[in-house]
Amino acid sequence: MVFPRPILAAVFDMDGLLIDSEVIYRDALLGAAAARGQPLPLSVFHTLIGAPITQNRERLLAHFGPDFDVETLFVDASRRFHEEVDYENILKTGVTELLDRLEALGIPRAIATSSPHEAVDRHLGPSGLKSRFQAIIARGDYARGKPEPDPFLAAARALGVDPGNCLALEDSHNGVRAAHAAGMMTVMVPDLLEPTDEMHEKCVVVAESLHRVLALVEAHHGAGECG
Repeated sequence: MVFPRPILAAVFDMDGLLIDSEVIYRDALLGAAAARGQPLPLSVFHTLIGAPITQNRERLLAHFGPDFDVETLFVDASRRFHEEVDYENILKTGVTELLDRLEALGIPRAIATSSPHEAVDRHLGPSGLKSRFQAIIARGDYARGKPEPDPFLAAARALGVDPGNCLALEDSHNGVRAAHAAGMMTVMVPDLLEPTDEMHEKCVVVAESLHRVLALVEAHHGAGECG
């Protein structure tokens, strides 16, 4: 049995998990840095995935130097991102099917993201996906961001479910660390980052797609283990 306990709630990351936004933002940020004549190595960008913006500012300053204008870089990257993103066609494959099944099973759903509420509205509003979640936990709703467990613990509280009975779905290393620290049954669905030994240790399973997650949930429920 993949999941050791009944699944009474599901908590989703957003960027790179529900929506295919990470690759677009990667290209936007790297392009903005290159335009300033200060290229950002891909290895440094990977450390930013799933981390809170305050931490990312510190990492960029550590790389570029204390006098680097991080805010201007963020503004330029955001402009480039919004010029490229298509909000109507940004959903990851398998999202709708998985949400349909969780809803049919009566399993409540939440989002726990490092992005602000404005980004959730902008990214999930056009598709109508936002209304399919009973709780949205975003930047500003918790004291410490991922990899700390606060976002996931806040989501569990909002749904009224013990974290140990929550299925957590993440694509980033920091997100997996946060969900695992919260005590949730964590599944990594890799996007830009490959699963490491640490990820395999912290996850109940690493799934290649949301369709695979759906199959696992179906099997779990069919075995009479899902509440």
